[in-house]
Parts: sequence; structure tokens; C-alpha cells
Amino acid sequence: MKIATWNVNSLSVRLPQVVAWLQTQPVDVLALQELKLTDDKFPHEAFAALGYQSECFGQKTYNGVALLSRYPLHDTVRNIPGLADEQARVIAATAQTPEGPVRVVNGYFVNGQAPGTDKFAYKMRWLEALHAWLRSELAQHPALALVGDFNVAPEDRDSFDPEGLRETIHHTTEERQHFQALLALGLTDAFRCFEQPDKSFSWWDYRMLGFQKNRGLRIDHILVSPPLRGRLAGCSVDRAPRKNPQPSDHAPVVAQFD
Repeated sequence: MKIATWNVNSLSVRLPQVVAWLQTQPVDVLALQELKLTDDKFPHEAFAALGYQSECFGQKTYNGVALLSRYPLHDTVRNIPGLADEQARVIAATAQTPEGPVRVVNGYFVNGQAPGTDKFAYKMRWLEALHAWLRSELAQHPALALVGDFNVAPEDRDSFDPEGLRETIHHTTEERQHFQALLALGLTDAFRCFEQPDKSFSWWDYRMLGFQKNRGLRIDHILVSPPLRGRLAGCSVDRAPRKNPQPSDHAPVVAQFD
């Protein structure tokens, strides 16, 4: 089984790239972020033709998340229960795999803009609500994967310039503490379970030849609960789609399970 996450930065623009990627990388579950389209515009038929059931939670112009699965999806939840939020940032569903149910929680985490701003305060509230809800989700769903664009570089090695960017957005102590709090729920960062090349990133700015110079951040993550950690066989960033014409600024992250 393979689970992948990809911030596509507009599905209406990148749909041909997503379809082409799935044709060459037929993962079992794909979590998408930043759809930037409403539910009535979601291309269910295009993904059904590839053998995927899809569940979406869209929003015009901004945000939006979706799950594609080769397995039946059920018990879908949209956004964090109990949190009043106008932004379409979370979709969760249970994939009924041959090895049993796997709960997949897909999040487009708040960017936060900058420390000290209202948007950063919103990010902290959002992360607190996510943490509380995930505790209950893990109690109900032992096999769980939390995936998505976290907008957090958890460690210095996840940034191209850890000193120059220290305590700026994605690098703050507060954001990293929230990431560690998610791990403390019993989750494991799948990517760090394996030896990885130095300067492995999942996002690169469009400006200043960010990708060509590998001036990136690792902010797209797959966190897994103990039952999935026991089956984890690999995790990597697929840089190939970032080389496409008009690419997303993010690359897919893929975790493989035996």
C-alpha cells in the first residue's frame, strides 16, 4: 500500500499533471491540498476513470482538500469538529483496505504569515484544536495517517537556511512545539524513519530559481500511528513533478507500507 500527499496549488491548473502522475505512480491513497475550487467543480470523473473514489472539501479561490482512494472510503469528516472555521482545510475518511481500515486525515495547515500577526494566532488555535481532535481520532482508529501540507519545517535540517530563517514563519519555536506535540500523541514522521539525502525538501519558492538552487523547505509530511509504523517500508519525496512546465511549488511525498 502507498499513501501520498501533494499540495497541487490549484487542481484546475494541475489536473493533467495529477492524472499523469497517477498513471505512472498509482498510489492507493492520494491526499491533495490547495484545490482552489468549489465542490461542484471537482473532477470526480477524471479520477474515477483511473480507479479512484474521491471525497472533496473545496473552497473558491483558496484552500480546499481532497482524498482519492482505490479502496472504499467511508465516515468522511470535513474540518475539525468543534472548531468554527470558514476555511476548507481538513478532510478525513477511512479507507477500507484489504489489511483493514486505515484512517487518513488530510490537512492543509494554516500558513500563519508571520509571528505576532492575527494569522499566526489563528494558526496556533487551529493547531491546538487539531491536536485535541486527533487524540480522539486515534482512540477510535488505531491505524491512522496524518498527512498534508503542515507549513512547518520541524527541524533545522528541513530548511535550506535554518540560521537565516530562524524564528520566521515555518521555523518558529511555537510551530515546532506543535509538531512535536503531534508526535507525542504516538505518531511517527515516516520520512525520518529512513536515511535520506541531505537537504531533502518538498517545497521550493517559484522565485529566485528556488528549485534549481534547492532553496527549499520540508513542510509536507506523513505522520503514522504505531500499527502503520510497524508496516512502513519507505518514504520519499518525488521531485519529478516539480520539473514540469507550470508545476506546483510542492512535490508529492509518498509512504509505502508492506
